[in-house]
Amino acid sequence: MSIAAAQPGVQQDSLTPDQLRAFEHSSPQWPDIQAHLPDPMIGSPQQLEMAGDVLRARRFPQDALDYYMYAMRRGGKEVPLLNKMGITELGLGHSQRARTYFKEVIKLKKKDAEGWNNLGAVEYVMGEESNAIFDYKRAIKLDKKGASFHSNLATAYLEDKNWSGARREYAIALRLDPEIFDRSNSLGVTARMLTTDDHARFCYELARIFAVRGDDVQMLHYLTMASEGGFDVLEAMSHDQVMEHLRKDPRVLLLVHNARALRTGRASVENVPGALPPLSSQPEVQHE
Repeated sequence: MSIAAAQPGVQQDSLTPDQLRAFEHSSPQWPDIQAHLPDPMIGSPQQLEMAGDVLRARRFPQDALDYYMYAMRRGGKEVPLLNKMGITELGLGHSQRARTYFKEVIKLKKKDAEGWNNLGAVEYVMGEESNAIFDYKRAIKLDKKGASFHSNLATAYLEDKNWSGARREYAIALRLDPEIFDRSNSLGVTARMLTTDDHARFCYELARIFAVRGDDVQMLHYLTMASEGGFDVLEAMSHDQVMEHLRKDPRVLLLVHNARALRTGRASVENVPGALPPLSSQPEVQHE
């Protein structure tokens, strides 16, 4: 979240770029950061790009965009800089601008897997699931070991109600990176989340994957999230050969009971093993 969005009464999307920049510069952090910024006229491309990274991390996106452009004008590498500019614009909620940058990336480097993934991410945010699926598939074709590419494709499949496709891609992502579902997106990119119902189904599908892997702790964690989200896990299990044998498991019955109690405003009777923080279902955007 940007500094503007963090302040009561200030709507980031109601400000012009110059107004947003002026508001961000009112932060007490700005003078200290400004004093250490390299001169755009003589700084090396690497110094200018690093300054852009610092500015984006410290929530000064308008200035970050300037420094990425300065780096490009000084001979910096276009593809990674355009990717970073697109990510920054996406973080500001400027989806069309972000898509323009990512399209330029794949125009310059047609086999850039991260560029295709990033284009897929922005098109997913824009509600264009079919385009996002196409882009994620291109990214995977170029880099089959990109766990986040498979995870992003799975999430797009989930939005498209392609349960088997989502299940397959989540399983691949988990095999490539066993910790992928333990991390939230740290890039600060605002993405359109799944609907509440689809997020609950998302959690059930992950529980199913962990059941196949024999990981009861994670399975129970995601079943808890699915049930608390309103998904009828017992009904789903009755039609699921993988999960049916768990339908009468005391742990499952307990988590369902607790979830119902929470949804109706009553206190749960007991914690279910494997209670972990909520999982982000945002598409992951990649750097070069």
